[in-house]
Amino acid sequence: MKNFINLKDIPAKDLKKILNEAKRRKVKRKKLAALEVDKDAPLKGKMLVQMFEKSSLRTRLSFYVAIRQLGGGALTLRPDELHLSKGGESIADTAKILSTFGNAFMLRTDNDQKLDNFKKYMTIPIINGLSPSSHPTQVLSDVFTIEEIKKKPISKLQICWIGDGNNNVINSLIEASVKFSFKLSIGCPKKYQPNKKLLNWSKKNKAQIKIFNDSEKAATDSDVIFTDKVVSMNDKVNKSKKIKDFKNFKVDSKVMRSAKKDSIFLHCLPRGSEVSDDVFLGKQSKVWQQALNRIYVQKSILLYSFGKLR
Repeated sequence: MKNFINLKDIPAKDLKKILNEAKRRKVKRKKLAALEVDKDAPLKGKMLVQMFEKSSLRTRLSFYVAIRQLGGGALTLRPDELHLSKGGESIADTAKILSTFGNAFMLRTDNDQKLDNFKKYMTIPIINGLSPSSHPTQVLSDVFTIEEIKKKPISKLQICWIGDGNNNVINSLIEASVKFSFKLSIGCPKKYQPNKKLLNWSKKNKAQIKIFNDSEKAATDSDVIFTDKVVSMNDKVNKSKKIKDFKNFKVDSKVMRSAKKDSIFLHCLPRGSEVSDDVFLGKQSKVWQQALNRIYVQKSILLYSFGKLR
């Protein structure tokens, strides 16, 4: 049994094994329909319990399809239907029931402490489907997509992030930059720089990170440009003010021209005003391939958590 909560806590060799298994299984599914089961059905009879405290489209769909393709099933819970929120049942007791009925638990939460508390009491693996400080399943899938498109290890590429320097996606991207040894440039306003504690951790682990307060400088000679919604689900801020703060950090054609000619654009979705339509809908945009690949990487994450990864 292995939890999947933060990329920084998982050995690099295991993360690479997860990606290799995802590549192998994607190739083998070329002629199969979405809910046809993989021939080896490695998780036959297993049940994934999912709980969403925050809105979800891609994570919800991809985990559902992933467990079904592996031969198992999924049950999705809404927190407002449980005694945990309505009847005051403790996390400890809830975790015990989940561990009794299910074989793995995927939680998308609005509280990092809640994730830690569930981890403390679960006797089945727990997977972080998104928390305020981390989005590991998204970023690992993004690494998969980049290597698939570029046909080379991400360690040989220059990755750029433009936008809020302190949200869950960039946090996991910083962790990934250490685990996969790639160069990462971050373009963000001075008031929205990355988490200092995380940056210190990355420096101690020989990260190759540069921070710019100019989007075009950050994008210069990059192979991949990432961005995310300026106002994310976790933000409890003055939205109009924050959007104004990021007016010079929109990914448009000018920013993309600063990157390499064959650079690609990625966005974890949903999108907002942080990217222009011509970039988002243009030839360099790979957002739909990026979204679909969540299924294949999620499958490997499940196998890793169940102890069935090759």
